Amino acid sequence: MLDFLFRRLTADPRRGSELFESITRVAREPSWYVEAKVPDTLDGRFAILATVTALVLVRLEGEGEEGNGVSVALTERFVEVMEVEHRELGLGDPTLGKTVRRLVRSLARRNELWRRAAAGELDWKSATRDSLYKDEVSPGALERSAADLGRFLKGLKTVGLEDLAKGRLQ
Repeated sequence: MLDFLFRRLTADPRRGSELFESITRVAREPSWYVEAKVPDTLDGRFAILATVTALVLVRLEGEGEEGNGVSVALTERFVEVMEVEHRELGLGDPTLGKTVRRLVRSLARRNELWRRAAAGELDWKSATRDSLYKDEVSPGALERSAADLGRFLKGLKTVGLEDLAKGRLQ
């Protein structure tokens, strides 16, 4: 209602949506849950979504100020979707804020993890295990997910900023 007064402070609901929708499609690919053995649970699905989002954020960091704008838009959509999804799951206002903050901290932790892994400061498989699995995972599943995430980031690096902002990940 007061959008005309606070245009700069009110997030455009479309901003970041295409990119977030593309990330969501990647996170829903059955191979994560079948071949890579990520648990097909709420926590497992969130782990994939947050991991893929973190890898995109790491890629955007290399774009300076322009990439920062896209990162902000993506993060806003992430927070918005987490809030909506958890409301639909029945979380009420007192619990919802804490839950969303915890999920955002989890994304930030993964972002730092993948930043370090992409820079070669952390073993890629260790980052994969920490980002995707709560429990032990078979060596084959870990190999598969680490390779898939490596290919995903490599593919992201070939995509220009404008295309990324429009949700084109490969």
